[in-house]
Amino acid sequence: MNRQTYYRPPTQFSVFPPVIKNLLIINGLFFLAAQVAAPQHGTLLAEVLNYMALYPPGSGEAGVSYFGARGEIPGFWPWQIVTYSFLHSPATFGHILFNMFGLWMFGVQIENRWGSQRFAIFYFACVIGAALLHMFMVSAPVPTVGASGGVFGVLIAFGVLFPNQPIYLYFLFPIKAKWLVTGLMLLELFYGFSGGQTGVANFAHLGGALVGYLLTQYWRGKLPGLEPKQSDQRWR
Repeated sequence: MNRQTYYRPPTQFSVFPPVIKNLLIINGLFFLAAQVAAPQHGTLLAEVLNYMALYPPGSGEAGVSYFGARGEIPGFWPWQIVTYSFLHSPATFGHILFNMFGLWMFGVQIENRWGSQRFAIFYFACVIGAALLHMFMVSAPVPTVGASGGVFGVLIAFGVLFPNQPIYLYFLFPIKAKWLVTGLMLLELFYGFSGGQTGVANFAHLGGALVGYLLTQYWRGKLPGLEPKQSDQRWR
């Protein structure tokens, strides 16, 4: 009996596919943990969360903590290039709300098209790429948190795979995905190099977007000189 070994996309559409559902739950739980730990900075929970935030290498032993207090900071640890993406600003609900809404809104079609395993690889590759570019460009001893790097990678993939699908700005004004993505990337470039958005990790957004674009195009066989495996051709 001959068996097909190449990838076949899932045929059942899910509003909450497994990876996105679990990311929403995990991010929500860590946000609740931050609300519990915020009033008591000296607790073990607060210390653990602070060690999960991303600090640039060489940031020293003093700076601003995850909870906004000045003093001793943990500095850089390797696991932070992933764990920072599970944390969000404990001072505002809007940070996690917009990130999780964007992840769900743009990620559902992609995970349903690619499958959960490939989507998970993609998402965390974007998260790591976002951390690396941010650390390369920014050295201030302040923590970086949020899923935005992964979300921007997902946004780029959506624009590549569904370029003409309309996105409704403020739920009223339709704009094609490719133009929305292009406009957002140009804004991120402008703010990143001008420093016009204080407290926003623009280079993390750009890093996630860059990895997302390269990986999406690689799987589609669109990168010159880099041909994916035969099984990967089915990701187009």
